[in-house]
Amino acid sequence: MNTDIKSRPTIAPDASRGKRFVSMMYEGVLLFAVVFLADLLFDTLTNSRHGLMFREGRQVWLFIAIGAYFMISWYRGGQTLPMRAWHIKLVGDQGYRPSFKQLLLRYLLMWLLPLAGMAVTHAAVIATGWSAIYSFAIAAPFLVFLTTFGSEKQFLHDRLAKTRIIDVKVAKINAAPQQTADTN
Repeated sequence: MNTDIKSRPTIAPDASRGKRFVSMMYEGVLLFAVVFLADLLFDTLTNSRHGLMFREGRQVWLFIAIGAYFMISWYRGGQTLPMRAWHIKLVGDQGYRPSFKQLLLRYLLMWLLPLAGMAVTHAAVIATGWSAIYSFAIAAPFLVFLTTFGSEKQFLHDRLAKTRIIDVKVAKINAAPQQTADTN
């Protein structure tokens, strides 16, 4: 029986917070290159002379470029390069390949907590007048981890988009004996 592997659900435990964290840190390094190249293209096409020219357009362009990077990576195999390095994968909540709609929803929703953190940081600067408070902005992307301490241990954006991040290495270890039993 020849079945398409992509149509089978991936059965694996959820990835640990540690793996998600180090993958996120590695992702930040790669995103530097994505943003640099996208910004270089933007500057070339718009003939802008500095980062404040066409600021809103630049922000929209970078949001789309980052989104394209994630969406293409997730759609093609459920993994970005850092996710491959740490053996984690994005799947639908039932273990199947997520739909384009789920991936888009996940990308948009993953900005909610970091942007809320930035808004709180900005409000604190306005309220106190201490611009040094902006240094807390570096913690804003990590606010997504606050929602992983519940019973499901998934990011809020994963729960809302009905996706999961799984540990692929454990899935391969669990599947190995099963494959040998099927061939006998």
